[in-house]
Amino acid sequence: MENEPIKLTQYSHGAGCGCKISPAVLAEMLHQEQPSGVQFPGLLVGNEESDDAAVFDLDGQTAIVSTTDFFMPIVDDPFDFGAIAATNALSDIYAMGAQPLMAIAILGWPIDKLAAAVASRVLEGGRAVCHRAGIPLAGGHSIDAPEPIFGLAVTGKIPSSQVKRNNGANVGDLLYLTKPLGVGMVTTAEKKGLAEAADLVLAKNAMLQLNTIGATVASWSEVHAMTDVTGFGLGGHLTEMCQGSGLSARLVMEQVPRFPFVDKYLKLGCIPGGTHRNWDSYGQGIQVKRHEDQLLVADPQTSGGLLMAVDPLAKKSFEEKMKKEGYEVFPFGEILPKTTFTIDLT
Repeated sequence: MENEPIKLTQYSHGAGCGCKISPAVLAEMLHQEQPSGVQFPGLLVGNEESDDAAVFDLDGQTAIVSTTDFFMPIVDDPFDFGAIAATNALSDIYAMGAQPLMAIAILGWPIDKLAAAVASRVLEGGRAVCHRAGIPLAGGHSIDAPEPIFGLAVTGKIPSSQVKRNNGANVGDLLYLTKPLGVGMVTTAEKKGLAEAADLVLAKNAMLQLNTIGATVASWSEVHAMTDVTGFGLGGHLTEMCQGSGLSARLVMEQVPRFPFVDKYLKLGCIPGGTHRNWDSYGQGIQVKRHEDQLLVADPQTSGGLLMAVDPLAKKSFEEKMKKEGYEVFPFGEILPKTTFTIDLT
């Protein structure tokens, strides 16, 4: 019917960060050495580190942070799709502890299937989030594509000494996460027609929450390492943190933040394809006792929270400062000396 609302998810084979290339395939693609003699002394964080964004030192005091992120629709509403994609792209800047400066849009659109007016709503959603973050959506690039794609390339800045990398964890650090897990499950349930409206609202609100807290904690010395949890799931991004730091981790699964609907959709079998791709890539490094724990840590998140490794001696003060910023967080794991397994799920 002509007046029926557009359902963008029907036009894409993947959803949100769940359409990312698996960690194993990505590693194979990126496995290459720099040409002999090519050096960039100002490049503090580059492709080799598996971190959230590239960082280039300008003068020993200020660094520029650059990232790009885009994906296919994770929700049906065009405005919400644009807003979630923009929030997700900005997260990589905040995950480095930086403040965003400006963004440019990346748009792929099936012009033979979807009206230009629908794409305009997507851009409107992205622009609204950029304005909420206090930055302009300053331009962009668009192509005719077989499926709708939207995201941003974002530039930010940070004092060079405050860059928060994902490889600075220390033995004994406590692990915190600022958003619950389960986005992949509920969005898969939506595609199957099994999702409850209230659950979708919970997930959408979380995906639209900017990770501005990352820029706030940049100056907190007790936060030793930080990354955002997106398409590779908690297991993938924690694996990168552990491997980069040369350490391992133990998680207490009962304490891992999750949406209240997770158990329901696990029982309904609402498991994204990305979950299995993730586990196939890094599951051999995770010791797991319960199958449901495996499905949770590999669940691909879109616009997920920030994962932080925090000095255990600062536990009380860190939690109090986070509470003042509007986050009530609790530790759910710790960093250990390197063992046989990268992550132990208990």
